[in-house]
Amino acid sequence: MTFRPLPARAPAALLREAKPLKSLFSQAQQLAQLQSLLESQLQPAAREHCHVASWREGCLLLIITDGQWATRLRYQQRRLQRQLQALDAFTGLTRILFKVQPPMPTGGLPSRTATLSPAAADSIQTAALGIDDPKLREALERLARHTQPK
Repeated sequence: MTFRPLPARAPAALLREAKPLKSLFSQAQQLAQLQSLLESQLQPAAREHCHVASWREGCLLLIITDGQWATRLRYQQRRLQRQLQALDAFTGLTRILFKVQPPMPTGGLPSRTATLSPAAADSIQTAALGIDDPKLREALERLARHTQPK
């Protein structure tokens, strides 16, 4: 018996037909719609710093990328809540929560390579010569090679 894979389907068809993906796709579309409605009520400068995270049981959770913008939006919270309550999508809005979450760095984590001065490297190399344990001696020699460039 040979394995015959199912025929390939377009990603858009999978998003519309597969049950778990269908619900996830509809939630994403709803959040995108709520985001556009929110942006229509925000100041132009605040739009890039404020994102809709969730909308449940009358509570709107907004993720703010900067603490300064969170403070500004908290001062304007009542006005923003009244404006959003006037929209059909936000009927039943009772409160707005703000959560500060800075964006993740795009460059990744910096490397953590230890650098030693030449004098420290010589000292570690000298100590490694007097060690009988081969694994410890090898580790010290490896450490001694992390010297600062001249």
